[in-house]
Amino acid sequence: MGERVWRMLVKEFIQVLRDPLMRAMIFAMPLIQLLMFGYAVTTDVEHVRTAVLDMDRSSASRALVDRIEASGYFDIVARPDDARALTGLLDRGEVTLALQLDAGFADALARGQPALVQTLVDGTDSTTGTVAMDYMQRIVAAHAQALAAEAAGGSLPWQPIELRSRAWFNPALESRVFNVPGVIAAIVLLTSLLLTAMAIVREREIGTLEQLMVTPIRPLELILGKTLPFVLIAYVNVLLVTAVGVAWFGIPIVGSFALLLAGAALYLMSTVGVGLFISTVSRTQQQALMSSFFFYLPAVLLSGFMFPIANMPEPAQWVTYLNPLRYFLVVIRGIFLEGAGIDVLWPQFAALALLGTALLTASVMRFGKRLA
Repeated sequence: MGERVWRMLVKEFIQVLRDPLMRAMIFAMPLIQLLMFGYAVTTDVEHVRTAVLDMDRSSASRALVDRIEASGYFDIVARPDDARALTGLLDRGEVTLALQLDAGFADALARGQPALVQTLVDGTDSTTGTVAMDYMQRIVAAHAQALAAEAAGGSLPWQPIELRSRAWFNPALESRVFNVPGVIAAIVLLTSLLLTAMAIVREREIGTLEQLMVTPIRPLELILGKTLPFVLIAYVNVLLVTAVGVAWFGIPIVGSFALLLAGAALYLMSTVGVGLFISTVSRTQQQALMSSFFFYLPAVLLSGFMFPIANMPEPAQWVTYLNPLRYFLVVIRGIFLEGAGIDVLWPQFAALALLGTALLTASVMRFGKRLA
């Protein structure tokens, strides 16, 4: 058995690696996807296009505007002369946020009265708009506090509440630190799924699968010979994209790298099992490709990668328990960011092992019946 499986492995590696297009898809595409999504998938809001209407034109109003611009979150791209021009910039989508300081701003501060500042935000992108308004409120509040401290002779007479915030695991709250490990998991799912599903269907399309069936090789040996090369290639992809995530994006692996590899092995059991199952229900490579994406897109959407699972409807939450990406996201983020060990991650490891065993068993049994 071992000799026949080894021959199948050698044959499969030669067939896959001699094709330049296949080599590019295996090794280059995951890196390109990681670099693209690592930069593109972000909830950080910076360089918000901002218009400022300063009707006061005083040193006090200019000080606030300078502070806003110096924050780095807002780029002042327009300074209209009236309110109609200001709202026109928003209507045409030329700015995301508009700031208006009315006449009498400096006088109100001098009298110790509230000085009103109005912000208008383009709400078509609710996420960007909400974050931009939050940034603006923080900057204005910090400026107001500085003015109050200055008026009190360098310190406020009393401090009713002192809030000190601290973020664990991601101190700078950079979305890239949170997203890149998830992108790694999604890329591994896509590559292992496509490689496994497409390769076996390709054998059926070109007629070589029937030739293999009449040889002395048994169905289990054929399955092992066809799937093990792609498991090894997927494992190489795990190492490759992880190395790029660490070296290029500077995402630290706080936890155990060996534990990450063990979790990846259980994860690949599930992804290869799904790919093998798709190969048994597909007659052509086009069907296998469409079926793979039919599984991949819901798997990403129902994994917690883009949307919190707790915010989903309850029926959708139940479906996520059948999604291997859901569990591996917890594993890879826990190891990368939190330094979590097996004492914390064992439920995810157990779920991946159970799901992978079930998927591989069902796929192998169905594949064996198709060969019989």
